[in-house]
Amino acid sequence: MKVSTQRFVDRWIGVPLCAALTLMHWIHSKFAPARRSSPAVTNIMVVLLSEMGSLVLAYPMLTWLRQQHPQATIHALMFARNREVIELLDLDGNIVVTTVRDTGFFALIKDSIAAIRFMRNAPIDIVLDCELFSRVSAIFCALSGARERVGFHRHTQEGLYRGDFFTQPVLYNPHRHIADQFLALAAGVGSAATPSGKDCLAPAASSFRLPKLQTNNAELASVRLKLHGLAPVLSSRKLALIYASGGALPIRAWPLNYFKDLAQQWIANGYAVGVIGLPTDVDQATELVSAVSSPHCFSLAGQTKNVRELILMFHFATVLVANDGGPGHFAVLADLPAVMLFGPETPRLYGSLSARVLPIHRAEMPCSPCLTAFNHRLSPCDGDNQCLKRISPSEVAILARTAVGTESRAIAAA
Repeated sequence: MKVSTQRFVDRWIGVPLCAALTLMHWIHSKFAPARRSSPAVTNIMVVLLSEMGSLVLAYPMLTWLRQQHPQATIHALMFARNREVIELLDLDGNIVVTTVRDTGFFALIKDSIAAIRFMRNAPIDIVLDCELFSRVSAIFCALSGARERVGFHRHTQEGLYRGDFFTQPVLYNPHRHIADQFLALAAGVGSAATPSGKDCLAPAASSFRLPKLQTNNAELASVRLKLHGLAPVLSSRKLALIYASGGALPIRAWPLNYFKDLAQQWIANGYAVGVIGLPTDVDQATELVSAVSSPHCFSLAGQTKNVRELILMFHFATVLVANDGGPGHFAVLADLPAVMLFGPETPRLYGSLSARVLPIHRAEMPCSPCLTAFNHRLSPCDGDNQCLKRISPSEVAILARTAVGTESRAIAAA
C-alpha cells in the first residue's frame, strides 16, 4: 500500500473510528461494573507496525519487557514483510508473532479482523502501541480487549488526534531517542503517574548490547561465492557498499550524483563499490553504476533473496554509506562500520545505537528535520532537500574512514 494511501485511510477512516472508540470507552468506564483486582500478567502484545530499521531500535524495549515479565508470553503484531527482522534479532523463540499484510486495503482489513479476534481470544492482558501518532495501531489497541493499554498520547501537545482510550497514556517526547521512548512505554505498564511512566524509570537504551547475527561457515561461504560471481573484481579489492534509495520516502535520499562522486573516490583509493537495494531499486542502482562508469562499481540491488542474506553480505564489506533507513540499522547485526545520512529526519531520534554507525546531519538548517510524528511524516519540502545536498561527498568519505576506525560498542545516539 502506498504511503499516500496509508495517510488517507489513517485520516479519513482512522479519526472517526478513534472518536467512536473513545465514546465506547467512556460509556464502558461509566456504566460497566468495576473489575476485580487484576490477575497475573499472562500475555503482553506489542504493536510494531514500523519500518524495518525501527524494529532494531525496539530491541532494548523487547528485551526489558522479557526481563520484567519473565512468566508472560510476549506477542508482537507487525506487518508480514517485517517478520524476518524479529527472527534476525534472535527474538523469535521468545516472541509469538502475529502479522497483517499491507499489500492492499482489503488484505489489511481481513488480516486486521483476524488479529483482533486473536487478541481477544488469547486473551491479551497488556497491549503496548509503539507507533507515534498512527491511528491504525491505536485502533488495534482499543479493540484488543486488554485491561491495560499503553501508548503515546499528545496530552497538551498539538499532535495528531487518535482517541482517548489508553489506560496508561505515555507522553510522546520529541527530544528523546525513539529507543528510549520505546522503553518509556514499557515503564508505563502498571503506572499510576501523570503522565504514565514517570514513576518507573526504565534503563537507557545504551545499556543494552545489541545482538549480532548468528551465522555458520556454510552460509558465509555460499554468500562469498555469490558475491565473487557477481563481482570478480572482489578477488583483488576490498568491498565498500552504498545504499542510495530513500525507500518509501524519497525526500530522505542523498543526491545520486553525490553517491557517484563518493564511489569514484573509493575506487581511486582501491575499493570495489557495490550498490545495494531492493528489487524496486534496481533501476536506480543501474543508473548509478552507469554514471560511475567503472568496472569496479556494480549493482547488488535485488540480488539478495532476503534481509538475512543482505546482512551475511555485510560480513564481507569494509564500510557502508546509506540513506536513513533499514540497511544502516542492520549494519550493527554484522558489526559493519557505516555512515547514515540524515536531513529530513534527525539522528537524535532515529540514529543507530552502534558506535560503528556514524550519523551525519546538517542540524543548522532551519527546516530540518521536517519529517515528524506531528505531520505524519509528510514533508512540506518541494523536493529540493538542501539538508542533504549540503553534505559533501568528501565529508562523507572522511566520516566513513572514521567509522572504520571506531571500536565496536553500544552507545546512545548523539
